[in-house]
Amino acid sequence: SVDPSLVRAVIHTESAFNPRAVSPKGARGLMQLMPQTARLLGVMNSFDPLQNISGGTRHLALLIKRYDGNLRFALAAYNAGEGAVEQYGGIPPYRETQEYVRRVLALMTRYRVRHSKVSSK
Repeated sequence: SVDPSLVRAVIHTESAFNPRAVSPKGARGLMQLMPQTARLLGVMNSFDPLQNISGGTRHLALLIKRYDGNLRFALAAYNAGEGAVEQYGGIPPYRETQEYVRRVLALMTRYRVRHSKVSSK
């Protein structure tokens, strides 16, 4: 139930489509799952694209549901953690997180436009 354009935008922003990406904080794979989050989602191998996308998409879906469809809050939580969103009552005042939300939403719009142009041909 998660918009494929959103998933693609998160992958683009998180890993630049590199399935072997590892962040300085230890997040792994296309959707940059932290090891603990991956375990909770049943992802055994974060470098396996299918497992990573499946787990990351489920995580996004849970966050979207938690924040009653507020995509900006869900993306902020995906990036900075749910605790930070709760602490600040919304998007935390972290430049990285604010830029992350802006970038993912912009890319999602771009991917939707591309998809609609391809679909209408």
